[in-house]
Amino acid sequence: MTVYSYRSMSAEGKKVRGVMDVANLPELELRLKRMDLDLIDYKVQVEKTFALGSVKVARKDLINFCFHMEQMTSAGVPILEGLTDLRDSAENVRFRGVVADLIENIEGGSQLSEAMERYPNIFDLTLTSLITAGENTGKISDVFKSLGETLRWQDELSAQTKKIVMYPLFVGTVVLGVTFFLMIYLVPQLTGFIRNMGQELPLHTKVLIFVSGLFIDYWYIALAIPPAIWFGVLLLLKSSPRARYKADGYKLRIWLVGPVLHKIILSRFVTFFALMYESGITILECIRLSENIVNNEVIATGLRRAGALISEGQSVTTAFQSTNIFPPLVIRMLKIGEATGSLDTALRNVSYFYNRDIKEMIEKVQAMIEPVMTVVLGLILGWIMMSVLGPIYDTISKLKT
Repeated sequence: MTVYSYRSMSAEGKKVRGVMDVANLPELELRLKRMDLDLIDYKVQVEKTFALGSVKVARKDLINFCFHMEQMTSAGVPILEGLTDLRDSAENVRFRGVVADLIENIEGGSQLSEAMERYPNIFDLTLTSLITAGENTGKISDVFKSLGETLRWQDELSAQTKKIVMYPLFVGTVVLGVTFFLMIYLVPQLTGFIRNMGQELPLHTKVLIFVSGLFIDYWYIALAIPPAIWFGVLLLLKSSPRARYKADGYKLRIWLVGPVLHKIILSRFVTFFALMYESGITILECIRLSENIVNNEVIATGLRRAGALISEGQSVTTAFQSTNIFPPLVIRMLKIGEATGSLDTALRNVSYFYNRDIKEMIEKVQAMIEPVMTVVLGLILGWIMMSVLGPIYDTISKLKT
């Protein structure tokens, strides 16, 4: 496959730029023609043996995809016609190319799920498995509806999670900026005056002068250390499964943030587990697919252990309880779901309670983070002011006496 960067023109005369993975130039022109675009010029970016998985789209495109297909299939419109309408109306040029490729593969005899598997970065294993289950059971419209609702919930959950991270990052950046300004500009202005007083400086003032000197002489190292640590940690986590396991366990124990993250992961798990089970996927397959959803090695390891116990003949409740990663609420609802034969409904109730708790906890965490960051900034400013003004006040006091 070859990645082409192209410029094209729509029927309305609007120029459209984009990137598409195709076998050759005639296929590129054919694809663009089907999208009602005329090729102006192109540039070969890179040649790959398999490049389809490199395309990425936003979650909102997936939500629109599920909503559109749910509306089409529930109205009795064939999948191929529904995809054609979506291709013609999609705003994202990259996604239009993906839909065009889905159409070509279906016309070539593939099922929708098989065509979607060619784009693992867009349609993950869980999503394609759900579509496969919908095709086998004849409930493809219900699957698209449930997927759309779940993706919208996931998008809202992602936005709520970002609220926890964005404010500390913003305030932390301000604190670092103020600290750099004080250490590099303000403190050196006063250091000479303090030393000329000719008196013994207190320890905290000596420490301030020393730290200020480090900032002045090695400011580039101070700026390079945080990103170096960040990329070093990412590389370690990527290369070492043991380090990734320990880091994921530590995330769940972080003060304030850990409990919220734990509930977010569990809420995501029970939501998708209920959706998959409702679509006709077996419990063991639901657990296997859920390992990729939780995005946490500690919980994924617990799920694998639970799956092994279930395959040995133990009940779902007993297996999940033995992992020690699920709180009593989840275990209790699993027990009720097994007893009543409505496991998916019980798990959806858990998701409802968790979603409510997550919103409340995020609000509490935000309310607590703000004063904590304010106190940190106040302590830094207080240390600097005490270290600078203390010797000056002592000198003035001696002059009065």
